[in-house]
Amino acid sequence: MRSETLQQLLADRTAKRIVVLATDLDSGIDRLLYPADSDADDELTAAARRAAGADKSGIAELTDGSRQFLHVFNPPLRMIVVGAVHIAQPLSQMALLAGYDVSIIDPRQGFASADRFPAIHMLDDWPDDAMAALDPDRRTAIVTLTHDPKLDDPALFAALRSDAFYIGALGSTRTHARRLERLTAEGFGERDFARIHGPIGLDIGGKSPAEIAVSIIAEVTQVLRRGPRRSDLAA
Repeated sequence: MRSETLQQLLADRTAKRIVVLATDLDSGIDRLLYPADSDADDELTAAARRAAGADKSGIAELTDGSRQFLHVFNPPLRMIVVGAVHIAQPLSQMALLAGYDVSIIDPRQGFASADRFPAIHMLDDWPDDAMAALDPDRRTAIVTLTHDPKLDDPALFAALRSDAFYIGALGSTRTHARRLERLTAEGFGERDFARIHGPIGLDIGGKSPAEIAVSIIAEVTQVLRRGPRRSDLAA
């Protein structure tokens, strides 16, 4: 690897960019590709996009006969949960098992305790301050669970201004409609609303906190691996 390539990779890591190093296996020539930032539809970029989406490095054989080794350098997966409620307990553990660095935001001392959330990064700041400190990126999922607009709304404002790949909000269809009314008053529009999964989770009929957590982690995984819904792209 060329020294300038290494330096750029280090800079990309600091900036939390999704980058793929493509190395021609015959010539040894390498180049950096940024599939999340490129609208290019050439064969190599498309292969890099698939590799980055799967978090899997490997060889891509192109139609021109060349073979490219695609080395994926993705930022770590993160999940930010707003609300240290009952659902957050199984959800945080499932997210850890799925490879996420988990942070839970809740300024309410009675909720956010190490006893209830062992091995989880807890923040007792207000959501707007905590979200600014966490700085969500394209590998971040954001989940709001409190049902309290004083906590959920500031988190959603920050989430919608970020590059988070997933935003989900707990609540019924009626609760979500009222949420969208408040977001409208803050200047957000239809394209923003399409990014929010609300009611949150895949519709599996979950009732218990653990079942609802399963539906959430399943939906997060679906968006991570398959991309946003067609309705999101059309918004």
